Amino acid sequence: MTTVSGAALGATIQEVTNAGEQRAAAAAADQQRINQVADQIEQIVIDFETEAKVVDGLKVYNNLLQRQVNNQEAAKADLTAAIDDVALIERQIVPLMTRMLDALDEFVQLDTPFLVTERTDRIARLRDMMDRSDVTPAEKLRQILEAYSIENEYGRTIEAYKGSIDLDGRMQEVDFLRIGRVVLAYQTVGGGTTGAWDKDAGAFVSLPPETYKAQVTEGLKIARKQVAPDLLVVPVAAAKEAGQ
Repeated sequence: MTTVSGAALGATIQEVTNAGEQRAAAAAADQQRINQVADQIEQIVIDFETEAKVVDGLKVYNNLLQRQVNNQEAAKADLTAAIDDVALIERQIVPLMTRMLDALDEFVQLDTPFLVTERTDRIARLRDMMDRSDVTPAEKLRQILEAYSIENEYGRTIEAYKGSIDLDGRMQEVDFLRIGRVVLAYQTVGGGTTGAWDKDAGAFVSLPPETYKAQVTEGLKIARKQVAPDLLVVPVAAAKEAGQ
């Protein structure tokens, strides 16, 4: 039978204890390393998910930018086509505006001769404008159409204005009464002579004062808004049959 001394037994227990402590320390170190690796993996997963979200956002943003680029390319193509169309339209519109001015000029010359200076000056200004490079075709057309609108407005308005005409070889100041394009009457200052434009004669003619003096005077007051509108007896040329 083997007998173990107390000292030897104590040494053996100590060795077992030390070995256990070493294994425990090693296990704790291993667990610490495992925890560190787990933390690193968790952080990597978090970073990956964050980056994945950023990538998804960039994809959405890139798609948006691509659509914007595509729209800009389409707009650029439309603009290029529009510029070509504008150049074509401009080449066509300039002769049209010239013809419109010629027609307006001829119309004024053949029309009842009211506000002659004002109307011919307007056409002259428009012709000068046509030669200016600093005025766009759109603005030129707008002003020409405005001139047409003004001429059209004359046909439905009544107006009184001052002017001068040749009476018996002498220029005299008169008050003109225009009623649309139907009547252009005049009266000398003081009402001594009353007359009207005779389209057939192509000249101003005197009117019987007993019939027209008071009526033209009243018409001048109405045009100046000095009295309320009322019926007037005015000289109107008789209508002609077609072909006469």
